Amino acid sequence: MRRLTYHEPESLKDAFALLEGHGETAKLLAGGTDLIIEIKQETKTPDHLISLRCIPELQDIDYSNGELCIGAMVTHRMIEQSKLIREKFSLLADAVDNLGSVQVRNVATIGGNICNGAPSADTAAPVVALGAKLVLDGPAGERQVNVEEFFQGPGKTALAAGEILRAIRIPTLPQGAGSCYIKHSRRKAMDLPLLGIAVIIVPDDNMVCQEARIALSLAGPIPFRAKKAEAFVTGKPLSREIWEQAAQVAVSESNPRTSFRTTADYRKKMICALIPRAAETALRRVNKAWMKG
Repeated sequence: MRRLTYHEPESLKDAFALLEGHGETAKLLAGGTDLIIEIKQETKTPDHLISLRCIPELQDIDYSNGELCIGAMVTHRMIEQSKLIREKFSLLADAVDNLGSVQVRNVATIGGNICNGAPSADTAAPVVALGAKLVLDGPAGERQVNVEEFFQGPGKTALAAGEILRAIRIPTLPQGAGSCYIKHSRRKAMDLPLLGIAVIIVPDDNMVCQEARIALSLAGPIPFRAKKAEAFVTGKPLSREIWEQAAQVAVSESNPRTSFRTTADYRKKMICALIPRAAETALRRVNKAWMKG
């Protein structure tokens, strides 16, 4: 592997200075689970690595004023072990439960997972469904970007030169909401998803849908909300038949591609199968009886 200069700034100010000083010859290092492989394969060839590991403000999980704030350097293992996230934002816990091995989850970070801009990122569909805002910071100051606007194409994001993702802000879900994320892959252990499905449901006492959010990854070039499917199910009784019909609507909104791992047609079939399954789990999590169609 090529020789690199490794930097360990202890503040964002120092990190910005290093980025400005080394420009395009530098890469930010979060968990490194993807970047180190890319460097070994020489698909990326930086001269400087700027680690964010020693910046304390990037490593906190805070829940206050009706908002969850996750620092960009929070690891997937920290999310997995957070009782707060598991209880209040269960689809995010779902996303990290089967992400790589425990060893990978101990170093991989949510910020790195999002900033890679990879369509296969496990946390992408959940944060889109949750309506997250990303706090970006740089020499020009702080700005917030809706997560749906952050993803701009495979491997492309709204991060400007010299900017760092500082935190992910997630508003509290409505009272009585249930959520679920399903990762569909060829095997259960340490495999990239073929499809990601995130569902959030807010039912009333009569099992009528008050609000629905459906986010898909690997069903198009970027993760997205299936808003026609959400509108279809809203106001209707939450039966299996309704969710099967909503899944068909979601398929019409999708544009999956055929890759060496699977075909577009297979991904569409799995959208139909997994949206009702995710909805069933989400409803069980709010202790509501699943109504059969």
